[in-house]
Amino acid sequence: MLKSLSKIFSPRARARLPAVPDGTRYYVIGDIHGRLDLYEALIDAIEADDQNSGSADSRVILLGDLVDRGPDSAGVIKRTRKWQKNRDVRVLAGNHEEMFLQSFEKPDILRHFLKHGGRETIMSYGISKKQFNAMTLDELHALLPQIISQKERDYVASFEEMIIAGDYVFVHAGVDPSVPLDAQKRSDMLWIRDRFLNHEGALEKVVVHGHTIFDTVMDCGNRIGIDTGAFRSGVLTALVLEGEDRRVIQTSDHDGKVGVHTAKDTRAAS
Repeated sequence: MLKSLSKIFSPRARARLPAVPDGTRYYVIGDIHGRLDLYEALIDAIEADDQNSGSADSRVILLGDLVDRGPDSAGVIKRTRKWQKNRDVRVLAGNHEEMFLQSFEKPDILRHFLKHGGRETIMSYGISKKQFNAMTLDELHALLPQIISQKERDYVASFEEMIIAGDYVFVHAGVDPSVPLDAQKRSDMLWIRDRFLNHEGALEKVVVHGHTIFDTVMDCGNRIGIDTGAFRSGVLTALVLEGEDRRVIQTSDHDGKVGVHTAKDTRAAS
């Protein structure tokens, strides 16, 4: 009798938390949008953190939207390619990369691209404001392949759609909650918003995403949004995942000076 009562009133085992595979450490970076200054500072902070955090198989994932809106999309792409030479860095496609590539197809698509930050991207490839303003849409469309090489476009086209690690899945925008992960549409992974953001139930894995801007890291249990609007807020976020642990590294721009901030647990931060 006493034994059976002790079983009833004994403390429950701690619920297992989502985790990445043992021995790995993931640095997941939100939407950069041409903010090379914040990105450079975040790379330095990640490298220092990794060196000081003990041995691990460390990996970096960029959640897409490297380009548009901020001042140096070309520089962000160039810096990413350089980083990949000595670090395991994987890049997801965002909706802005998709618009960027489609803008080469015809002027009407280019017009749409320009309205959503493409102007800044094109100028980052060496076109002055004066030159840009003097060109017609057709002239600009004809110029694009001359200033942005096929090699550069092929690189952007190679960006992935989804990455899975342990109990987490990484995508740019989110997933369709009604569809298994292995049947997701590219259009949803790059563009979805309300159907995903309004879903409160459990998902197949914890979804780490960008695309939708939040003032702070949005940890909802079933998903974690880490797009903190770098191009307008001056804050770029990296989520660090190791075992069951979650923490955050951010770089921020205050009056032209970039600083670094860390937080211990996203579950407390949200």
